[in-house]
Amino acid sequence: VLSGCGVYDGTEIHEASAILVHLSRGGAEVQMYAPDVPQMHVIDHSKGQPAEAESRNVLVESARIARGKIASLAKLTTADHDAVIFPGGFGAAKNLSTFAVDGKDCKVNTEVERVLKDFHRAGKPIGLCCISPVLAAKVLSGAEVTVGHEEEEGGKWPYAGTAGAIKELGGKHCVKEAVFSLIPFYEAHVDTKNKVVTTPAFMCEAELHNIFDGIGAMVKNVLKLTGK
Repeated sequence: VLSGCGVYDGTEIHEASAILVHLSRGGAEVQMYAPDVPQMHVIDHSKGQPAEAESRNVLVESARIARGKIASLAKLTTADHDAVIFPGGFGAAKNLSTFAVDGKDCKVNTEVERVLKDFHRAGKPIGLCCISPVLAAKVLSGAEVTVGHEEEEGGKWPYAGTAGAIKELGGKHCVKEAVFSLIPFYEAHVDTKNKVVTTPAFMCEAELHNIFDGIGAMVKNVLKLTGK
């Protein structure tokens, strides 16, 4: 499920691509979706500032990543799929929810909430990375998720404050410890009860290949939980 195209106002493209590569390697068939709604705003990524005169549609922008093969999120049903995965990027906190503005008091897009609840009710796995675990924390009370560490540690974890917000949302935050060479972003957290799998990705100032591997751990666990 995509939220636009571009880290600051949509889907984090490297995360989406990594998920697709790992799903392909795992033999999964993939269909991409996005809500057919306006973006909260448009960011000029060369300046890191809002482009005041512009407006864009989340579905239309997400189609860039999907190479045109995408459908409205309203068409996503649990009957047609074994699992659902949400990449990160600020779009998850701006277009799929209002977390970027409202924090613990945020609202989640109606279709996003429906999808999360439907997959949870059906006992089908949900994968999320980077900032998108806040969606599960808000919608699935008591879900265990990770966004990495809870302290900034000199800028290594610049969005560490999100962990506190997850607790305020009703979720349980799990700090991920080292797996390989004391690098925590390799690790994914698996909430076996709720079948929710999360990994920090770009919540950490890490090398791209490490983030790619962490996303791979998330995807691998999601596929494993499908039992196929």
